[in-house]
Amino acid sequence: MSELSVPDAPDATDAEDKKAVQGEGMGREFRLLWSADLIATLGDGALVAAIPLLAKSLTSDPSLVAGVATARTLPWLLLALIGGAIVDRFDRRRLMVGAQAAQVALVVVVAVIATFDLAQIWMLYVLAFGVGCAEILFTGASQALVPTLVKSDHLEAANGRLVATASVSREFAGPPLGAALFAFAIPLPFWLNAIAFFVSLLLLSRIRATGRPPRPEQPTAMRTEIAEGLRWLAKNRLPRTLTLIAGSGNFCESMALATLVLFSHDVLGIGDRGYGLLLAAMAIGGVIGGLVSNRVVDRFGARQVAIGVQVVCPLAWLAIGLVGRDPVTVVALFTLFSIALSMWNVVSWSVRQRLIPNELMGRVSGAGRMFAFGAMPLGALVGGFVADWLGLVAPWIIGGILSLLVAAFALPALRKWDGE
Repeated sequence: MSELSVPDAPDATDAEDKKAVQGEGMGREFRLLWSADLIATLGDGALVAAIPLLAKSLTSDPSLVAGVATARTLPWLLLALIGGAIVDRFDRRRLMVGAQAAQVALVVVVAVIATFDLAQIWMLYVLAFGVGCAEILFTGASQALVPTLVKSDHLEAANGRLVATASVSREFAGPPLGAALFAFAIPLPFWLNAIAFFVSLLLLSRIRATGRPPRPEQPTAMRTEIAEGLRWLAKNRLPRTLTLIAGSGNFCESMALATLVLFSHDVLGIGDRGYGLLLAAMAIGGVIGGLVSNRVVDRFGARQVAIGVQVVCPLAWLAIGLVGRDPVTVVALFTLFSIALSMWNVVSWSVRQRLIPNELMGRVSGAGRMFAFGAMPLGALVGGFVADWLGLVAPWIIGGILSLLVAAFALPALRKWDGE
């Protein structure tokens, strides 16, 4: 499959922006996107720790705690196709601003509720589901925007920065900050998240509008456009294979992570603040992987990186279930897993951005995320019941075994790589 050209971006008013728009570097527009992502994911990381901790303070039922993770990811299963079609209909930057504004409003409501000690478990479900709905538009628009801001040759570098930033802020800095604020006063991490989302919104609003993606002169029904994206994904082997691998991997990962807050408390013996620190320590690999992914891909090639990930991830996941009984062991194994996972994300994003026509980016990506991210609420739901029936260690072991089976089926397909 031949590499697709990057559509023209809007006119820039200074030499640096013109250079970036022409694909010779990453200038002001990408830096604004990158900065907004850094701020937003920091607040989101605080929320990642605060919501499970608040859920644990309201109930000790593993299935109910896992239900919060299910609610957060359920929109990907229900609404990803519609969200992808919307991304291809409207200006991507404006969609990101609107989605971020909706998230600000949702988090402020919950922050007020937590301030007055009125929180109930169903309210967390509503918050998680609403934030997930907005995240569909935000994520789809963001990834469709990147190839219009940087040259194709720079996609691994740009995506590597975004992955590393997300790992640092959402997974490394945000969770311990959120857990510490939660321990000091329950509403604080929610207020922090609202402020971070608002600052991100201001940064995004400074990106010059990119205009609507190319569209046919004759308007078409949304279901027709959605079907076009599904057909493209079904006919193109490599994006289809990456989607199926991502979906099965997300299912297995969500099985265990949905009850991680209980696993850390009951199995590892750490408290609420320790849980935040555990999340941060487990993110070290994501930071490393995002920073070195461009060099690793240049050295070994995207195909070899993808194959290596499919070997490393299942073994690390299974090992956590078998021998992970203390925080140090779990962090070490998860670091290995997250290094591999962040490299997978960089490779997968870059391949998609090269191969998918920009006018189809939202719909094809939405279709892919429906399968890949839509597996997450199902995995979280199953993981909650498995933990309830068989214990908190069981989701890690079962997820690892399933991941090994997926890797065995995926390796032959990954050897036929046409994305470089």
